[in-house]
Formats: sequence, C-alpha cells, structure tokens
Amino acid sequence: DVMLQGGSFANLSEFPVLQMFYRQGMMLPNHPGNTGRKPILIGNQEQVEAQLNYIYRGNYGLISEAEIEETGIDSDTAAEMMRMKLRFAFGGIKQTSELVDTLTVGREQEEIRDGVMVSRVDVNVFKISFRGESVKVDLNLPRHRQYESAYPLSYHQVEREYFSVIHSGEGDGWDINRPSMSSIICFQGKLFLVDAGPNLAAIMTALGISVSEIQGIFHTHSHDDHFAGLPTLMQTDHRIRYFATPLVRASVTKKLTAMLGVEEREFGQYFDVHDLDFDTWNKIGGMEVRPIFSPHPVETTCFYFRAMGPEGYKTYGHMADVASFEVLEGMVTNDDKSTGISEARLARTKYEYHVPATVKKIDIGGGLIHGAALDFKEDPSEKIILAHTYREHTQEEKEIGSGAPFGTVDVLIKGYQNYAWRFAYEYLKTYFSEASHDQLQLLLNNPVSNFNPESIIAREGESHEDVKLVLTGDVEWLSSEGQNSGTLSAGAFIGERSVLTEHPAPVTVRAASFVSALQIPARLYIDFVKNNGFFDEFMELGDKADFLRRTWLLGEAISQPVHYRIAKNLNNSFIGSGELFTSEVEGLVIVRSGKVEREVGSGQTIEIGVGDFFNEENVLFDTPMGFNARALENTEVCIIDAEVIGEVPVARRKLFETFLLRMQASQG
Repeated sequence: DVMLQGGSFANLSEFPVLQMFYRQGMMLPNHPGNTGRKPILIGNQEQVEAQLNYIYRGNYGLISEAEIEETGIDSDTAAEMMRMKLRFAFGGIKQTSELVDTLTVGREQEEIRDGVMVSRVDVNVFKISFRGESVKVDLNLPRHRQYESAYPLSYHQVEREYFSVIHSGEGDGWDINRPSMSSIICFQGKLFLVDAGPNLAAIMTALGISVSEIQGIFHTHSHDDHFAGLPTLMQTDHRIRYFATPLVRASVTKKLTAMLGVEEREFGQYFDVHDLDFDTWNKIGGMEVRPIFSPHPVETTCFYFRAMGPEGYKTYGHMADVASFEVLEGMVTNDDKSTGISEARLARTKYEYHVPATVKKIDIGGGLIHGAALDFKEDPSEKIILAHTYREHTQEEKEIGSGAPFGTVDVLIKGYQNYAWRFAYEYLKTYFSEASHDQLQLLLNNPVSNFNPESIIAREGESHEDVKLVLTGDVEWLSSEGQNSGTLSAGAFIGERSVLTEHPAPVTVRAASFVSALQIPARLYIDFVKNNGFFDEFMELGDKADFLRRTWLLGEAISQPVHYRIAKNLNNSFIGSGELFTSEVEGLVIVRSGKVEREVGSGQTIEIGVGDFFNEENVLFDTPMGFNARALENTEVCIIDAEVIGEVPVARRKLFETFLLRMQASQG
C-alpha cells in the first residue's frame, strides 16, 4: 500500500513482470507459458497507477524527441536516438496497460483468477482465500527493520587506495546469488558508486563502507538492477552528489518521481546534482570521467574513469549496459525514416567500446539488449572483467576475460598514505571549525582502532574511558529502554555525551561491519572542549540533541553537527490535556513527553507518543496543518523549523514514508 518501507522501495514490479514475460514465457511466441493471459498488478488504486507509470518509464525512459531535446541534445541526434529506441521497442511504444492486467483491491473480496479471492484487511494487510481456506498476509515492515538481502554476503575489510576499483557486483537482475553489476571507485581514499542496484545497504555493510562515506554516484541508466538502491543514498544527513549526463538524469528522475507520485524537483531535495558532458573528460577533483552513449532501450551511458599516477594515466572502463555487435548490426538501416541505427552510429559505438583501459568491466548478458564477450576478444585493454550475467561463464568467455568476485579489488594506482588520518581531520574540522590546527592535532595524535563485525564497542551502563570517532563502517546502538535501536555512520562520535556529563553509557554500541575509529582519551577530550570554548554550547544543546538521537526520525545516520544545528532551531512548547494544536503551527512537531491524538481522516485517529511526530506535510509540501491534533494529557512538544529538517535527506525520507502510511490509513 505504500511505496517506501524501511528506507527501501517496497514495490518494484519491473523485473517480476519481465520475469513473467520472458522467463515464464507469457510473451514469447509458441511458448507453453504463452496462454494469452497477462501478469496482474494487484493493489490499491494509487499504487497500481504508480506502478503502471514506473514500468512505462522503466521500459522506455524518455518517450519523445521533445523530451530528449529538453536535455540539451540537438534535434538530429534526438531523432536518431528515438529511431533506435523504437527499434528496441519492436516498432512502437505501448502503454503498460496493454501489457499487464490490473486489479484494484479494497475491503470487499475480489477475484484474482480461477476462484482465488483477495481483500484488503488493513493498511498493507491482505486476506487471500480459495475454496474455503484463507491466509492473512501482513506486508508491514516494522520500524528499525530493513528488507533482508536476497543472498548472504560475507564481511570484507577493504583498503582505501589512491585509485582502485572495488568490485561490488558482477551479476544481473536475474541473478539470485550475487549482486548486480556495479563498482565502487576509490580515488584518494574517497568512495564513489557506479550505479545503485538492489540490496545496496547490505552490499556496503559487507564491504565495511558507510553510506556517509560515499562522495557521489555515477549513474549509467534507470533499469532496476542499476537503480533500485537509490533510496539507500537518501539515508544520510547531507545530499550525496549525483553524477550523470542530463539525458540519463532526466530518464532516472521521471521514473523515480512516477513511482513516488511527486514532482521532479523533489529529486534535488535528496541529491546534489552534477551534470556531465558527453564524450568529454569531466574533472571531479583530481579524477576525470568521460561518459559515452550506449545503445539500450532506455537512455544509457558507459563511463571511462582516469587518474594520473607515476606511470601516467590509469583508466577504468565501466561498460554497463551495452548491446552486442550482432544485435546492433541487425539494427543498421540507411533509411532515416525507419527504426534502427546508422552505419556511423554502429562504427562510433564499436570504437568507443574498444577504447583501451587499464581495467575494463563489460556487460556480457547477451540476448536482445546486452553484450557479448566475443565482441571484446580483440579489445586492447590490459584486463577485461566479465559481468552482468546470472550464469556460469563458458570456457571461451573465460579465455577472454577474468571474473571479479564480490569484495575483490583492482588497484590502478597504489596509495602510500594512511587515509584514516585525513578522514579524522576532516570530520574534526567540520565539528570544531573554530579550533586551531594545532588544537585539532591534539585529538589526532591518538590511536586508530579496528573492530570486527558484530563486536561490542561500548556497553550500556558502563563508563566510557574514551571518545571514539567512527572513521569507516557503521555501528548500531541499542537501548534497553523501549527496545530502541539505530545506526551510526562514519563521522559519528561514540561516548561523547557520556564523557562530557560524566554519566555511564546510555546505550550499547556494536560494530555492524568492519569499523575503524579514532580513540580520544576522555580527559583529553574534556580539556579540549573546555579550552576551546565549546563546553557551554555542547552542554546547552546536548540535552536536546540527545533526545533527538533517541527518536526513530533522527536516530540514525546523522552526525553531531547536524544534530546540534537542528537543536539550535528547536523550540519547546507545552500543551494542556484536551487542548487543540493551532493550525498556524509551522514546522515539524515532535512529542517530548505526553501523548497526542491526531486525525487521519474518515473519522479515524492515531495516537502519537514520545519521540513520534506530526505536521510532516508542512515540511514536505509547505502546507498548513489540515487536521485536528489534541493533547490526550499534559504534553511537551519540540517544534523544529521546516526548512532545517527538510534539508536532511534521511529525515525527509522518513517523513515522506510516514506521510504515505498515514495517507493510506486515512482511506480506511
């Protein structure tokens, strides 16, 4: 009933529908599975329509020359791209409703097929019946839970190099055992994703990488096996940089906003957009990236990355997704009015695919829209890596290219620096911007410790002997009070508040992955804070920030400076039992003590307890409170400025997720 749960997309019907079309044969001529029946999308009206639109954009991307030209492509090239797109689409673009059936489910029983009945019991709760037997299915994901990875991933401790490629996936969308084709570029110790496939959170945890360490994502295209992990990148307290050509960005944005039912400008609330120029070396710090156009059913670019080292440039080529030369040759036509591609486009594509690289990862998925290893048999690159397939490689393919199991690394330029110290300095400089360089060196001159996955770093009720600054990886905190839990990302302090107040640890902290942390002795940290004039402010804001950290909304992936910034823009208010909140309230309202009853429509109400919130519409859509909320007992609330909290992606995502859930509850 809702599009987002636990920080992930809850409804991703694109690949299941494709599975039914092609793997189960529902669309293949003369296949026993092709009985004339279509797949059925089953759900509430809003989600069914959203999925129809999302599949439409997932199949075709941009659907007209005008949409392509809006991204800065000239009219002749746009016409050429559209001719190619129509050839991939077998001559025409179809509405999704022509390909699938739909069934809207409400409180009354509806027949799916052949006597199987379904009804909606509650939000995300369904009853399925057949011949007197029934089962109730609850699709709600509890708070503090995420969807489990479809496959187990072992833990890896990945070194940060000067220029390297961390292999985070070599499978495809059909692979049930491995992550989809993707890579993580490490440059000067900083990490950049190439695509965001399914199970991204589990992938990064297994690699000992925190989402807050990600500097940006380079995006090839919008198919789900390269796209489904985007919500994971919203799990931060800052907008991650999004690198793509305007052509790809437009295709991705239209698909994402079709799924969520929001305006396209909302994309910029979660990502810091950086457009890349085609066929040009775009500079990203000291690294350069060159996007090239790749023929595919949706707008797609492959990437070449390069960096200068002692032996000159070293280059990594990421060829996802590509089409085989056999398929492209079969599309060639000299008729400008016919669907297909020109001889010139074919020649240019072959040339671009074969540009020499130090390491090149290629799509060998085969079929109508993917590549073939044989096309790269004469490629002059130093190393070819085979990817984007669910099957074992053939002997012939093994002679052409290497594999790259999950967690392996290709080092292009060796790093001789210890990047942990730079991470520590950058975090400390952010937190203590007014402290002098020599004062920060006091904190830096301490050991960096490594913790194994699942090891306890601090225990609830015990005293902290030091303050730990997480440099890499994630940690989870658990409180016996209310059985609360959350995640802290790289850049977070462990024990800072307890050391300053001389109180025992309020929570237990465990390593969720391989973790490295700077350990600052408690006495040294206290002296530093006092000597540099931070103590009074930290004590004043600390109580508010500590409360925010214990809430579901603001309890994970948010750094100390952001908690303090929110705390500075927080006002407390007291409401007597039975009193109504005024409609003029601006900002997000979080209950600090007491209890509030909020209307959700259709005569229904929900209770909002300590740590929960309301008036999220004001933050998301800048609209006034359009419902009644009254205190069930004497209540203290925190009111946070809408603009301040709206700029925190992880909080904004949770507000939107809650808004969707409450909207469904209001419809009964």
